[in-house]
Amino acid sequence: MAVNEITFWLHKIVAEKAIRLASLMGIFTLVALHHAAAAGGAAVNIGVLTDLTGVYKDLAGPGSVAAAQMAVHDFGEKVLGREVKVFAGDHKHQVQNAIEISNGWIKDDDVGMIVDLPNSAVALAVQKLSADLDRISITVSGGSTDLTGRACTATGFHWAYDTYSNAVAMARAMVAFGQNSWYFITADYPFGHALERDASQAVIKAGGRVLGHALHPLNTADFGTYLESAQASGAKVIALANAGSDTTRAINQASEIGISPRSQTLVPLLVYLSDVHKLGLDTAKGMTFVDGFYWDLDDATRAWAKKFLDVAGVMPTMTHAGVYSATLSYLKAAQTAGTGDAKQISAKMRQLPVDDFFAKGGTIRTDGRLIHDMYLVQVKRPEESQYPWDYYRILSTIPGESAFRPLPESECPLVHK
Repeated sequence: MAVNEITFWLHKIVAEKAIRLASLMGIFTLVALHHAAAAGGAAVNIGVLTDLTGVYKDLAGPGSVAAAQMAVHDFGEKVLGREVKVFAGDHKHQVQNAIEISNGWIKDDDVGMIVDLPNSAVALAVQKLSADLDRISITVSGGSTDLTGRACTATGFHWAYDTYSNAVAMARAMVAFGQNSWYFITADYPFGHALERDASQAVIKAGGRVLGHALHPLNTADFGTYLESAQASGAKVIALANAGSDTTRAINQASEIGISPRSQTLVPLLVYLSDVHKLGLDTAKGMTFVDGFYWDLDDATRAWAKKFLDVAGVMPTMTHAGVYSATLSYLKAAQTAGTGDAKQISAKMRQLPVDDFFAKGGTIRTDGRLIHDMYLVQVKRPEESQYPWDYYRILSTIPGESAFRPLPESECPLVHK
């Protein structure tokens, strides 16, 4: 073969290799650009969908927005190289309104996670929408166990409490002490129905009886007829399966007509620190209930609560602490997963422990339920309160594994795959 011919073929081989190398480099560059775009354009903003003006504004509302903003600030305000923005929305207890706000956030504002969701009807609808649109929802103040039961989703989480954790232990204990006949005054929407259902089942399993119930609309002003029906039933326990202003109004009106432990015991199944503050210790003293957080529990809760007080002007409720914890957990999972993809972040959330002032040694189950300790508390008498917001006496700690519905009993399809 002539030298010129050999040279020609050598150049041809080198050229072909160069072309192949360039092609490979081009592919690698496109992949790198794709991943960079996925991270840089990821939907990582946070929407706090809450009740800013209504019956639950004190237990959630503006305080939930402040808590989410605190979590973003403490995390460093960026994830996946993007600044994280917090949006606030008022669903006004209307499912359609909640869906419209959520859709707008997802479409226009790169919201990757929606949090808080007081009102279980709203929470159930937004959890489904978020799953359909590859977004995450974390319910903190909504209570229905259906969120981690038959309506569970791969991207849905339930954080602070639920109707099982707040009703079952109380009902069992009270029946054991002879308070074995119950009448319910129940908010007529999914949260109230679930709270009554879970408490009723516990009462009956413990050997007690349910004598009846009265359903009331959300944000009821006058509980007179409902309380009179409860008195007429002769039940030893009048259980309030409601929350927020509905609970405080019912308690005040029950006191006005003379309902007391000497005749019938009034048992609110969901009480927040904000409710006790609103009622005052003279009215609330002696009330016993389950709560998932108390600001004065230990040094860590006190330190965070002081920061929250400086920002919000009030001490935090279980919801406010839960929104902070949930937001921080989401940001950590997104950063660790290295992506804005909701399913990958959700998987990472289930893997990572939740170990903060709110949930020490907490874990997230397959059904999306955060497992953490709950507390049986009693409201102090006025003379026992030593300083502002010194309202609770912790009677006992309920371990997380017994506070929430056992996983094998869950109706969540993810559990039984």
